[in-house]
Amino acid sequence: MKLYEKSAFELTQMLKEKKCSSLEIVEDVSKRILEVEDKVGAFVTLNIDNAKEQAKTIDEKISKNQAVSLLAGIPIGVKDNISTKGINTTCSSKMLENYIPPFNATVVNKLNESEAIIIGKMNMDEFAMGSSTETSFMHLTKNPHDLERVPGGSSGGSAACIASGEAIISLGSDTGGSIRQPAALCGVVGLKPTYGSVSRYGLIAFASSLDQIGPFGKSVKDVALLQTVINGYDKMDATSKNIVYPNLLEGLNENIKGLKIGIPKEYFGEGIEEEVKTSVMNAIKLLEANGAIVKEISLPTTPFAINTYYVIASAEASSNLARFDGVKYGYRAKEYDNLVDMYEKTRSEGFGDEVKRRIMLGTFVLSSGFYDAYYKKAKIVQRKITEEFVEAFKDVDVIASPTVPSTAFKIGENFGDPLKMYYSDVCTVTANIAGIPSISVPCGKDSKGLPIGLQFFGDKFKEQTILNVSYAYEKLSGGFDCMSKII
Repeated sequence: MKLYEKSAFELTQMLKEKKCSSLEIVEDVSKRILEVEDKVGAFVTLNIDNAKEQAKTIDEKISKNQAVSLLAGIPIGVKDNISTKGINTTCSSKMLENYIPPFNATVVNKLNESEAIIIGKMNMDEFAMGSSTETSFMHLTKNPHDLERVPGGSSGGSAACIASGEAIISLGSDTGGSIRQPAALCGVVGLKPTYGSVSRYGLIAFASSLDQIGPFGKSVKDVALLQTVINGYDKMDATSKNIVYPNLLEGLNENIKGLKIGIPKEYFGEGIEEEVKTSVMNAIKLLEANGAIVKEISLPTTPFAINTYYVIASAEASSNLARFDGVKYGYRAKEYDNLVDMYEKTRSEGFGDEVKRRIMLGTFVLSSGFYDAYYKKAKIVQRKITEEFVEAFKDVDVIASPTVPSTAFKIGENFGDPLKMYYSDVCTVTANIAGIPSISVPCGKDSKGLPIGLQFFGDKFKEQTILNVSYAYEKLSGGFDCMSKII
């Protein structure tokens, strides 16, 4: 029995029924990592020895019939921009190559409380800036469904480890699609929660008003389970929303009779591959045939979303990354003449090209004489996009679209063309701009056998609604075939 192929929910049930032990799960996943990691490259840091010790402790509790928590014994990968006390947290950058945090992110504390087992830290685009994981200073991560193609980004390692069986569940972060886009390209489930529903304390910031931590899994149940563990108010995060959060797993319901699904025409236009359109529309028709009500809607400001996103995100990045100057922690240039020279050489040597590009763009749009022309206008468009979603959700319960315009592209294919790379986020950035939840689920494969993603948007704090429609689709389609067949 290959335990690494099981979902987190299945394994929690098996542990309760004593059909396997936590140590057996960790050892099976560890063996899988040794078999395929040199091909996939999903990890930056492994934590296998500690994971095995944790598993033994959990097994001892189970053997004594003591109560264990929701995720007890389940190996999880954590994106490498989420602080883990005592474990390297590098943001896949030379700037933080040897950084070991003295504290845990709030979500990591919640994982520890739930007795999940951190198996390692996952590769990513440097400081979460990228759509392919090719900007990582560490190494390339490859798509488990085709090793010549990218896994998406920036949470490429967090998605790839699920599709390759190197972790059971994982955490990523999403600033403009960085959970949903790699989830779609790797054929797994990925949720970007409502802004403010998951604490960002301990998440190394890219764009603070857009960043959100969220879960990956093989099934909707896995994602609902992990989201239930990590969501909630945190006084350490000033943007955290103090409301009552439901148990999303207990609330899962596949009844979609009368559910209204909006189809925004702007998300099915030029630039979306025909096979992607067809697969997504077939999924929507299946939901309609089983009781959902489908109607076309319009979100007319959508064509301006990419430009708006990159202005706001780059502006915030230029501010957030100013702290990496070689003074207090992180990389410092070896040779310099004075303090200013040390700043310049540290940042020139420590940051990669994509990070430098966004810092320069962000500094430009915030500079005197250009603030009104760019950043202020972007914030006005952000408000307009948010208002359009508010109006749309008065008429529909969820909004459906492709997650990504295409399936996974080849490694190096778009790397030299930043604008083409940025376009891969065209369907996802609006959720971050508006602060609403959005999920990507697999909805088939193209003629090359590459996964296609179906995206659902929900109103703020309506994660249950988009999880339920995703769960209904998962049941109707016969389940998701997330695991790679080629490794």
